[in-house]
This record gives sequence, structure tokens and C-alpha cells, in this order.
Amino acid sequence: MNFFRCIALSVSSLVLLACDSPISPNETSYIVEILRDDYGVPHIYGQTDADAVYGMIYAQAEDDFPRIERNYVWATGRLAEVKGEEALFSDLRARLYMTMDEAKAAYAGAPEELKALCDAWAAGLNDYLADHPDVTPELLTRFEPWMPMFFSEGSIGGDIEQIPLDGIRKFYGGAPPGLRSLDEIIQERSLMQNGPETGTETEIFDSSEPGGSNGIALSGDLTRSGDAMLLINPHTSFYFRPEVHVVSEEGLNAYGAVTWGQFFVYQGFSEHNGWMHTSTYVDFIDEFVEEIYRDRDGELKYLYGDEIRDVETGSVTLRYKDGDDFSERTFPTYHTHHGPITHTHSDGRWTVTKINWDPVNALQQSFIRTKTKNHAEFREMMDIRTNSSNNTVYADADGTIAYYHGNFVPKRDPQFDYSRPVDGSDSRTDWNGVHTVEEAITITNPATGWIQNANSTPFTAAGEGSPKRENYPAYMAPDKENFRGIHAVRLLENAEDMTMESLIELAYNPALPAFEIIIPSLVDVYESSNRDPSLAEPIAVLKSWDYTSSAESVAMALAHFYGMEILQNADRPRDRMSRMELLTHIATEAEGAEQLALFASALEKMTADYGDWNTPWGEINRFQRLTGDIDQPHDDAAPSFPVGMASGRWGALAAYGARQANGSKKLYGYRGNSFVAVVEFGDEVKAKTLLAGGQSGDPDSPHFTDQVEDYIAGRFKEIPYYRADVEARAVERYAPGERGEK
Repeated sequence: MNFFRCIALSVSSLVLLACDSPISPNETSYIVEILRDDYGVPHIYGQTDADAVYGMIYAQAEDDFPRIERNYVWATGRLAEVKGEEALFSDLRARLYMTMDEAKAAYAGAPEELKALCDAWAAGLNDYLADHPDVTPELLTRFEPWMPMFFSEGSIGGDIEQIPLDGIRKFYGGAPPGLRSLDEIIQERSLMQNGPETGTETEIFDSSEPGGSNGIALSGDLTRSGDAMLLINPHTSFYFRPEVHVVSEEGLNAYGAVTWGQFFVYQGFSEHNGWMHTSTYVDFIDEFVEEIYRDRDGELKYLYGDEIRDVETGSVTLRYKDGDDFSERTFPTYHTHHGPITHTHSDGRWTVTKINWDPVNALQQSFIRTKTKNHAEFREMMDIRTNSSNNTVYADADGTIAYYHGNFVPKRDPQFDYSRPVDGSDSRTDWNGVHTVEEAITITNPATGWIQNANSTPFTAAGEGSPKRENYPAYMAPDKENFRGIHAVRLLENAEDMTMESLIELAYNPALPAFEIIIPSLVDVYESSNRDPSLAEPIAVLKSWDYTSSAESVAMALAHFYGMEILQNADRPRDRMSRMELLTHIATEAEGAEQLALFASALEKMTADYGDWNTPWGEINRFQRLTGDIDQPHDDAAPSFPVGMASGRWGALAAYGARQANGSKKLYGYRGNSFVAVVEFGDEVKAKTLLAGGQSGDPDSPHFTDQVEDYIAGRFKEIPYYRADVEARAVERYAPGERGEK
């Protein structure tokens, strides 16, 4: 194996430890070689894991440094220094859960193996900046090894992003909300047997493209080769994750998707096994309504059982961009033992949002995952239990397929409804540790031979081999069924003799189950009505449709806008309805007049925006990548590509979320299928992948849009995994800082 020695080039690029003592130049030497294949994917080879991490983050920075930087600007609570005062409450949210001093302490107390990876991560980014003086960061001119501690959960932001900024803005945006006196609290509590009621919180309905992912594992019983197969299909915002292959002589050999700035493969595979994370709806975040008051000395106290406890108070000063200069604003902070106060309850009481926050163990679990060799090792890794926001679909070369519904699941008293805020003063509502993996919902080698998850209920994840709802507490699986889950189950129930190509075909099946429900109902309603002549022709188009998506289909366009009209404007009979529940309600329970009115409104929008409702889907639904900007601009006058895929709202497995943007009339893709892989395990691992757009964020790179047409058509590229294959496909070979040598 050929290696190049990469040595830190300047004192300014050296890593500082938490104690601020500089590392000497020979201690920042990393032995790394990077090979870029014909799609620009970096294959990083290092002697040690730290070497590999150094090269991995360096290569990421070459592909899209601005996205790495922005992730850490956001995560460390410094976004307002870039975006101005409007971002202060995002920064405050980050600092409520971890201060910079706490992040430094977490790094200082981490195991040496993890500290070595963090050191290598920081060195790689700092050396990249030293090697590229033409790169001007938005804010971060230096990276520190404690910064990854702010990415405390594997998916980066998966937990903390679920805490609404509006509540933080309202609570901390002015004077702290008023408090009741202790006498008032006691008087109210004496009127209630079980403490104060927490009331009901209304869920805000969101008609935007659903996030999430698809994961499918097939046992060898269903494959032509007799080997297990895995579909890795995250649905993220476009350009959120690049491909990477990272190898060390310490047993690391992982290929897959990595969120910009991570030093581990997040969704991917080795020659031994593969793992696909899908967003979970396991209840792992809770709101505790606290009974807080001021005592006679003005000190903040709160009730907890029979105790009176001190509210932990502090402050945080945040900088924000103010024109060409910076200003500062200081906020108070308040914590109970449950966590930080994030908002007020509907009755005015202060409320904590409690989440998993264990950065050292979370980072260790994420890296250890990539080095497991079989299901026993993978299962042991899951015992760390910090991967809170994800389900995991798994397959391996031994033929095992498995599913883990969540990983961090707090133990709770089932008499309380944790889907709503609970009474923090009642000690019975406290978390009582974390469920073991055995206690959580898992599936291993089901008799059906397949496992699927599409952010849907685990109780259909393996057909007849699925777990039973009655065996688990409600908070462990509140996930509802969705149209993607229904679609996946339908296809997998008939799966046999599967190959990589047929798994791709399954993953791109164009059927849309939502429209199988709402369109026949609309047609029936129209035919039993007075048959408004203005609706006759579009109804006829829908009546003859097979409910599949294509670029040429006018019916697809009609159905999309009708479905969106329902999601955005239909009457909802109750709160907390999922998209599937609302669409089904309209088709089965709503008045015919409402359905026809919603359809007429959709036609009016199409005519206004496109001149005629009789417009093929591909003329409306487009792919466009004009710049490397983090927030993508779109322009109807600029070149774009027609796309036949459809939104995951309607049950599309190959989800393509598109919207009007920057005043456009056409819909431009912004999230859905991003990195996609099919993997077959056997004596040798085989894999094919696709990436939205391309590997590079640089518009001048040949890999900025080189995968667009294949992405739209669902044509996957074969990936080189073994060294000889990588060598054969390599178009660049270099050490960090020496790019350009072949």
C-alpha cells in the first residue's frame, strides 16, 4: 500500500487541546492517501483510524467546506454571527443544552481513542484552511477538537432541531413570563388529586415534504444469489450528505453517506454488514411543566414531589452580526433537573424540554458502528443506546437481517400520556433510566425474509413476522402508518428471486397509493353530482389514470395539486391527524362538495401558474442546481431537467420533494432521495449508488451535476470497494495538500 506523509504546515493550523496547550508539529503528522474515482468520490486510506479521519474530513472540505462550516456554526450556537439577530434564538437553543465550557470538558474527559479522532478531525480542517488560503470562511477560521461534542446525536441535529424556536423566542425574547406565588400553586394543587393537569397541546399540521427515509433488508431466501441485500435510501435535503469511502489498517473499511462535518460513515456498509437509519417517532423527547415560583428573597424555586429545589440560573452572551459590525445580547438561562426551560405551557407555566444529551457516548457509538464485523458486534454496539432519533435496518454477510426501532428509549410510568406535556412536579413522571435493547422493539430474521421501515409503524415492518403492538408501552411506538410503508409492504409481500437490479426497480416503483384512495372518491363524487362541465375533462383524465408517476403524465400533475390543496386547505375534523389520515378522511368521510371545491381550486392554481391545467408533470416538476449556495436559488428562465418522480406524501418510495422557490412557478426538487445505495453481501460485497447532483459543491467541478440525469432515470453507478477496483477507477491520487498528482 502506498502512503504519503502529510505534516501540518504551519503553527496556525495546529490543534489546540482543551487545556490550550499546542501540539508540536510532529504530533500532527497523519499518514494518508486519497484516491478519487471517476465520479469524484474520495477513497481515503490511513494507517490508523485517526489518519483515516484526518483524510476523510480533509476530503470533505475539498468537496464542500461551506457546508461543513455552516453545520458547526449552527451546532455551536454562532449562527447569528453570520445571519444576524434573527438567528439568536437558534444559538440560544444550542447553548441551553451545552455551553462551550461543557463541550471542552466533555472532550477533555473522553477516552483517548475518541480524543485522537477529534484531534485528527480538527487538524484536517485546519490544515485544509492553511493549504487553501483562497478559501474565506464565513466565521470559523479555526476548528477545535471539542466542537464535535455539539453534534451529540448521530444524525447531527436530529434531537435538538425538534425543539421549536418559536417557544424559545417567546420565552426569552423579552422579560421572563410571570410566575404564580407558592400559595397559588398549593391552592390549585389541593383541588386536584394527582397534581395539576397539563392540558392539551395542539399539533401544527405541516404540509411540507416529509423528511425521513426508507430502509429495506432482504434475507438470502428472497435473493437469487442467496445473499442478504440492503437498500439504503435516506430522504434528506439535497446535497446534505456526500459519499465517502474510508479505510484504515486498524479494521475500518466503511463506505456510505456522511453528513458534512461528521467523521464517521452515517448510513453505509462494510464488506461485513450494512446499516440504514430512518427517522423514528419513538417518544424520546418529553416536556415537563414545572411549578416554579419566587421565594421571599426573590430566588427561583420549584416543586418536585415533597421537595423544594433551587432553579439553576445563569446567563449566556451571544454575538450577532449587526450591519458591518457585531453586537451582543445577554440572555438568562434556567434549568431544573429535567433540563433547560424552553417555553411556557399554554397555561403560562414554565416548561422544560428534555432530550438525550450524551455526546461522548454518542460519538463513540457512531464510530464503533462502522467497525463492527457481524450482528453480534453490531448488537453489542447498540447497547450504548445513544442513537435516539433513528430506527436501524441491518443486513450482513452472514445472512442476518435485523431491525431496531429506536435505540434511546426512556423508561416511563405508563399511566401518564407522554405524547403531551407532563407535570414535572410529580416525581412519578420522571424518566427511570433507559430501556435495554431487549426491552425495545427489535426484529431478527423474520420468517417473511424481509424488513422495511419508511418512518412508519414497526408493527408492519416484517409483515406477519412483525412485533405486536400490545406487547409494548404506547410511548415506545406511537409511529403511525404512512403511504410509503403501505407501498413497501405491498411490494415486499411478492418479492422473490431478487437481484440488485430488481431491488432498484422495487425502490423506484412509480405507484402512488395515496391517489388510489383520493382519486376514485373524487371521480365518484363528480359523477354523482351535477357534473360541472369545467371539471369534466380533467376528471376524465384522472378516471383513466393508473395512479403511477411519470414526467409525461398530466394526471400526475392534477393529482399532486389536488392532494396539496387537501393538505393545505381541507377542514380537519380533529387535531394530530397524519397526512395519511387526513387524505383518507377526505376520501371516505368528507362531503362531496368539499372534494369538488378543493379540486376546482387546484385547477385554478395550475391554470394561473402554468397557463393550462393540461400540463405534463415533467414540465412542472424539475431538477435544477445552479450554484453551490447552501440555500439554493431557482430560476424558471435557467436550464433545468424534467423529473417524473413524486413526493413521498403520496407513497412514493423514491421520494422527490419539490416546491416553488424564489418566485418560481415551476416546482424544484429540494429534498427526498439524496444518497441511495443497494448492497449485496456475500463472499465479496457489491454495491451500487446514486447521489443527487454530484459529489462536489463547486459549480466549476465536473462532479457538480454529473449524476443528475442518472439520478432522474434511476441509473445507479457501480462503486469500487476493494483496493484493486479503486485503483482501476482512480483518476486522482494524492496526499492532503498535494492534490493534482496521479
